[in-house]
Amino acid sequence: MKIVFATGNEGKMREIRMIMSDLGAEIKSMKELGIDIPIDENGKTFEENARIKARAVADELAARGDKAVVLADDSGLEIDYLNKEPGVYSARYMGEDTPYSIKNASLIKRLEGVPDDKRTARFVCVIAAVFPDKTEYQTRATIEGIIGYEEKGENGFGYDPIFYLPEYGKYSAELSPDEKNRISHRGKALDAMKKYLKTKIQAFTDK
Repeated sequence: MKIVFATGNEGKMREIRMIMSDLGAEIKSMKELGIDIPIDENGKTFEENARIKARAVADELAARGDKAVVLADDSGLEIDYLNKEPGVYSARYMGEDTPYSIKNASLIKRLEGVPDDKRTARFVCVIAAVFPDKTEYQTRATIEGIIGYEEKGENGFGYDPIFYLPEYGKYSAELSPDEKNRISHRGKALDAMKKYLKTKIQAFTDK
């Protein structure tokens, strides 16, 4: 089985390869395969955007005569006090090319004076799969936390440095890679997808 992930984000690819390393599949990013196509993520939910990305890359691979399972994730940060912003626009919040240090500082500023019990937030991850026969499957997972008052930690990326996990007494960016893969929204969604892919591999093997 060859898996192509619809992302060029190296941080995501590191996590994906760690979590799915025991699947016995070749895992490539669309960037590694030289796929550079415009994808209009115009969905109103994480589920819609994940499907849009997966289908677009699957169509490109089919046009090339290549067969692979295409996976795509749409993930983001929902802050309850900010009406679940930035939500599906997490990657585009303040502009796609804006450094996350600036995005994080902006969110902390917008929550200035807001107490802990109203700083609740969650990371959401939806992973969509499109198979060569055009069948689809989807997983979703979340992790709950609060928005901190400063950036902390060097291990994560994106909004990880401002996402505090009271249960663990750490910011997401302070977690070790193994800890993060075990409890994170992406880690749990990928693990669920991996279990499903294993059943597909087994079914194919049994034929």
